[in-house]
Amino acid sequence: MSYKQLIEGQRYQIEAYLREGFSYREIGKRLSVSHSTIIREVRRNSFRHNHYLPEVAHAKALKRMCLAAKYRVSAVAVSLVEFGLSHKWSPEQIAGVSKIIGSPISHEWIYGFVLRDKLRGGKLHKQLRNSHRKYRKGNRAKRIIIPNRVGIEHRPVIVDKKERFGDWEADTILGKNGTGAILSLVERKSKLYLIRKVPAKTAADVGRAMVGMLWRYRRHVCTITADNGAEFFGHEMVAAKLKTDIYFANPYSSWERGLNVNFNGLLLQYIRRGTDLRTVSDKQIADIERALNTRSRKCLG
Repeated sequence: MSYKQLIEGQRYQIEAYLREGFSYREIGKRLSVSHSTIIREVRRNSFRHNHYLPEVAHAKALKRMCLAAKYRVSAVAVSLVEFGLSHKWSPEQIAGVSKIIGSPISHEWIYGFVLRDKLRGGKLHKQLRNSHRKYRKGNRAKRIIIPNRVGIEHRPVIVDKKERFGDWEADTILGKNGTGAILSLVERKSKLYLIRKVPAKTAADVGRAMVGMLWRYRRHVCTITADNGAEFFGHEMVAAKLKTDIYFANPYSSWERGLNVNFNGLLLQYIRRGTDLRTVSDKQIADIERALNTRSRKCLG
């Protein structure tokens, strides 16, 4: 068998087999690795006269990996990772830029680098996007019915192709109880992202904000696709003001507005879900909008 790096769970198995008195060769067979791998593992990671503890062994192995990785990758690449994460870039974005500057690293390596940093007590992992999703509770039988709603199935096919400027997606993010909401709009082709605080998640406030946000682009608002929240009850007023057509995604089908959902996930890196929006200024909102619109994006080259 060829040499293999061991994972943490296998180290606990090794410790159990050693206590049972199994030979290195027998342990290797049971773990499907070479017996020389077991010998090397015990010799390198034991302490106090060959006393083997899996947690100590794993910590020693990780430390060696960190040191090895440090010397395999240039200081420029490491600096790029730290810089990119501090500016809310994703590992894939950082990897893309690393190729352009001549110090290529993969996004898989970046995730590993962040994990190793976390195990050393570092804070880089806090710059990664939160991957935990929260789902709304509720009864589907109580679904809100939007008056004169036109479903996404009637939306022109050209919207799916993302070949023209002017097809938008809309959504809202609710702040802490009673502190308002954030309305977000994103254009499907250019990925232009607009956000604005609204005093409350009401149809009147959201409708006025939508018109205000899109007014400068009103010559290029062909369609808007929204979800089925009550805050979009005023869609007919918005459609009339902007001379556009508004369509609604199917209930519980957020992927039909996937670009907007993705951008809202990025926004939550700056403003956590459930934040008291009274503590967030309009200038902060503008700064975040600018930061998200100047991110490097793979789809835009």
